[in-house]
Amino acid sequence: MEDDPIKNREESLQRLISLLRSIEGNQVTLIGDTMLDRYHHGFANNLNSTAPVPVLKITRSEESAGASAHIAIGLTSFGMKVAFHTCVGQDSEGDAVLRSLKKSEVDDNNIISIPERKTLTKIRFFGSRESLLDREQILLQADRGPNEPLDRKISSMLTTNAIASMNNSCALVISDYDKGVVSEKGAQELIKKANEMGIPSIVDPKLTGLDKSEGATVVIFEKRGLSLLTRRINAKDDEETGKILLEQYDWEGILVLGGIDGVYLHHKDGASIHMPCMAPVARQQIGMHDAAAASLAAALGADLSLHDAALLASAACECVLSASTSQEYIDSETLTLWLDELSWQMRISDR
Repeated sequence: MEDDPIKNREESLQRLISLLRSIEGNQVTLIGDTMLDRYHHGFANNLNSTAPVPVLKITRSEESAGASAHIAIGLTSFGMKVAFHTCVGQDSEGDAVLRSLKKSEVDDNNIISIPERKTLTKIRFFGSRESLLDREQILLQADRGPNEPLDRKISSMLTTNAIASMNNSCALVISDYDKGVVSEKGAQELIKKANEMGIPSIVDPKLTGLDKSEGATVVIFEKRGLSLLTRRINAKDDEETGKILLEQYDWEGILVLGGIDGVYLHHKDGASIHMPCMAPVARQQIGMHDAAAASLAAALGADLSLHDAALLASAACECVLSASTSQEYIDSETLTLWLDELSWQMRISDR
């Protein structure tokens, strides 16, 4: 790259805008855990009379597909095909996930519905003070889901099906919430297949499951997660930790999501890069990982550089930060408009 960072960033933005306008038709193989996100909104004007907790008067409720399903919706909104491999329970929550996917025109042919299994559901309660505050705060999150581990035969079947679909894909995404869909053996088989085919693999792993991501093209962390690893291995800073992890797990890059602190890219080919957050306001952070994974797959699958892919992921995260709760899905139109705005801001500031 040239030495002029402003010119380089402007050229990257134009490549990404062009990508979003021409990406239609490419396929991504996606495998991972799926959940239902359920939101309750209302006013918390009073405390309970028997405990120091707020009483939420619910005024509206919403629900949407989350985790890997969220990535599938994002990729589909870009105009891409998604070979989506996951499972849900045969319950009302599983039905809600499938309805959400159908509404977003995501192909559900590879989704397994499991009898007598509960679909993981994250229930979040948001409240504000009526007539005083217009910005909600999360009051409580409750998780409800299966009590028994996923049958290994189902995990193996999903992995086998995902590997078969990779022959027609430009990228692989593994979204692991440690709920059983992705085993360590299965993840390594998928990444090995992607490497043999020469297509990028994007993994969003748990910190306790980094071995699953060995050999991946790029992995996604939160800043606090990387900082935790920095303390755990007694490194001097996050950049040193990044270099250690890149070598240990044979990754090409680590994308670190910092929310209002922006995005950091640690990669094998040079110094770490910080992309400051340009969002005008930060309302919430639900869905940042999924937006980043979808963006990385779209850009790397189109043979763009890791830097350009990280820039697209950064822009997608800014869209999520600016969104209202339960409306955090990224889509091609919103992301293209935001990239246009970033490009315009750079041209103005350069005058």
